[in-house]
Amino acid sequence: MEFFVTLIQVLDSTIRLSTPLLLACLAGLFSERAGIFDIGLEGKMLMSAFFSAAIAAVTGSVWLGLLAGIASSLLLSGLHGLASITFRGNQLISGVAINFLASGLTVLVAQSWFQQGGRTPSLFGGGRFEPINFPFAESLSGVPIVGPIYSELLSGHSILVYVAFLMVPATWWILYRTRFGLRLRAVGENPAAVDTAGVSVVGLRFAAVAICGVLCGIAGAYLATALQAGFVKEMTAGRGFIALAALIFAKWRPWHAMWACLLFGLLQAIALRFQNIDLGGVVIPVQVMDALPYILTVVILAGFVGKAIPPRAGGEPYVKER
Repeated sequence: MEFFVTLIQVLDSTIRLSTPLLLACLAGLFSERAGIFDIGLEGKMLMSAFFSAAIAAVTGSVWLGLLAGIASSLLLSGLHGLASITFRGNQLISGVAINFLASGLTVLVAQSWFQQGGRTPSLFGGGRFEPINFPFAESLSGVPIVGPIYSELLSGHSILVYVAFLMVPATWWILYRTRFGLRLRAVGENPAAVDTAGVSVVGLRFAAVAICGVLCGIAGAYLATALQAGFVKEMTAGRGFIALAALIFAKWRPWHAMWACLLFGLLQAIALRFQNIDLGGVVIPVQVMDALPYILTVVILAGFVGKAIPPRAGGEPYVKER
């Protein structure tokens, strides 16, 4: 029974920790399916995390914080779109620039605004997303097996967790069951054919980049106003890059992306739960456990990049034929 309780607690942490990865992964999926590679996911999440926490701290409203986070992420998405779609610049360099910009700007503005060493004040009350408890969760918690699963694993998360997991079937439906999704996928494979059909390649790519910005904004806001209670320097901690690894691992497919993100989330949860593990006299230090998600990222990128075939027009600016 104790093992079952521990398992539920680890899985509960897995869901919480995989939420920002999942949102960022789906953000990258929309962008890359349209042929725009985006390694600036990390920067957009970081910028959103700061502005959502800052506005929530100042106004006391987490919803205003969420809107501010999404707006800041959209602004960076617009910059990326301008550089890589309008001016046909190198998409990877644009993404790196966004990461550097966000990394420096968030600390600079935070220090200037709050004078707390690059942090925002701690959030409480209406400045944070509160857990949502399902009906009868408390009364059913004593029921063996079903009770803990319902009351602890499924219930008690913030609204953004449920939004993230609902976005998986929504993304699948948009990409594979709508005209917009068909065109989006086509523009990532053969933009010339889409252009010939009289559909705007630039418009579709900007739409994909905007969706990417909104999802990254929600991911960043979740980090600062739900998972933690405020912004701290570099709080994304490479999650944007882990999300990219999960996207490649999932071969740009929504349902596979969810399972890949849950795998990374599980490793993070295990690292938090089990520290300094003793294996028959050999103690595995906590630093090794903390490094597990990043080690898996390298292993996946080394082992799967060759097998995962990205959209054919990905990374290539489209030049309209005269």
